[in-house]
Order: sequence, then C-alpha cells, then structure tokens
Amino acid sequence: MDRLDREILGILQQDARISYRDLGVRVGLSANAAADRVRRMRRDGVILAFTTVVDPAADTRGGLVVFIDVTLRPDTTNEEFEQRVTRLPGITEVVHVTGAHDYLVRARAADPAALDTLLRRLKREAGVAQSSTRIALRAATRPQD
Repeated sequence: MDRLDREILGILQQDARISYRDLGVRVGLSANAAADRVRRMRRDGVILAFTTVVDPAADTRGGLVVFIDVTLRPDTTNEEFEQRVTRLPGITEVVHVTGAHDYLVRARAADPAALDTLLRRLKREAGVAQSSTRIALRAATRPQD
C-alpha cells in the first residue's frame, strides 16, 4: 500500500458510495485508475466489505443495540471464544481489543430480557468470565462534504 491507497481508504471510510470518478478527482487519478486500486485492495483483503451505518434510533428492527466488553476465562482461548460467540444469535461484531478487556462485542437484543439471556449464554457457552454492557442510545453521523 502506498500513500494513494491510504488516501483512497480514508475517503472510502467517509463515503463508501463515492463514484470512481469523484474518488479519482479527489486523489488525482482517472476513474479507471481509482477503480483498479479499489478492486486490488478488495482482492488483497485490505478492504473487507462496504457497509451501512444506521442510527439505532432510526433502525426499524427495533430492540437494543449493545456494546459488551468481555474478559475471557483463563481456560478459554481466543479461537474458542471467537468460534462460539459468532454462533450466538444477535451478535453483529466481535473485535479483539487492547486494554482492560479482551474483546468488544456488538450485539442486538429485542429487549432487556433478551439481553439478559445473551449475557448468560456468553458466560455459559462462550467462556466469558466478566462482562460490562453499554446500550447505544443514538449514533452521531458525519456531515457530508
């Protein structure tokens, strides 16, 4: 990856729907050259996916969006945890992090009772020793350029 690739990634993180023409203009390339770089980064696994960030308050599915800080039991490996947690219903993202906890888990629960069930399953089935949960109230969005 070079400076242009990093610049393209920064722009795509702000607006993944930008046209290749506009992307090329912003980084000083033709539309075809910009598209080729994006395709190469996708092929090489640098760009994993394009996604949509939805304000939890505007999400029509309802329920709670939660962030769960997780500390694993000493007898649970990272690989075991990742394999088990991704099978649980409602889990939308699992990130290995630095700091006081081992993982940050993003999940969706229909209501507080469903969240309680999920937390119990994390401890019973996925090898979690401790957890700390935060509920998303709303998401701030970046203004469009």
